[in-house]
Amino acid sequence: MTMSDPISDMLTRIRNGQSANKGVINSPSSKLRVGVLDVLQREGYIRGYELQQDERSLPEVRIELKYHEGEPVIKDLQRVSRPGRRVYSKIKDLQRVYNGLGISILSTPRGVLSDGEARAQNVGGEVICTVF
Repeated sequence: MTMSDPISDMLTRIRNGQSANKGVINSPSSKLRVGVLDVLQREGYIRGYELQQDERSLPEVRIELKYHEGEPVIKDLQRVSRPGRRVYSKIKDLQRVYNGLGISILSTPRGVLSDGEARAQNVGGEVICTVF
């Protein structure tokens, strides 16, 4: 069965895994998903991830979730740009998430970046999701 929004699927797996207090979750792999996970790891929202092959030889990513004092580090994870409604933003027009406490993840011509990295490089793009 094909998926219409694979990024949303991965974000939902992360939300569900943290609500069930799982330490590790698995998700199908793609370049964009790995880019989003890179940003989440750099910003300290997940412990890490590892690429692997499952038994059917499909690429899969193993995501280690992060908790602080028993509470999930990610409080809010929302998809912004969807297949039916793409949201693009110039860097000047990009709003801060929770007054700068959270991050936005953008797909830019220079790769998948957090809003802080995009501001430093002065580049806008498609707003994939927001994290707090």
